[in-house]
Amino acid sequence: MGNIRQSNIKTISLKLIDKYPNVFTGDFDENKDLVTEYTTIESKVIRNRVAGYVTRKVRRAPKY
Repeated sequence: MGNIRQSNIKTISLKLIDKYPNVFTGDFDENKDLVTEYTTIESKVIRNRVAGYVTRKVRRAPKY
């Protein structure tokens, strides 16, 4: 069983990955700064959840 994320976290994360495909990396701390730069999220909790989901998606993406 895994974590269940809110749909707004998933939506924001997937839009960021689609809009900036080569910017995000597998490093959570770097992604935190990038999420702050590319969005207007003011909540630290939401920013960290978005950055965590982006990091997970980037790490699990197939390498071509």
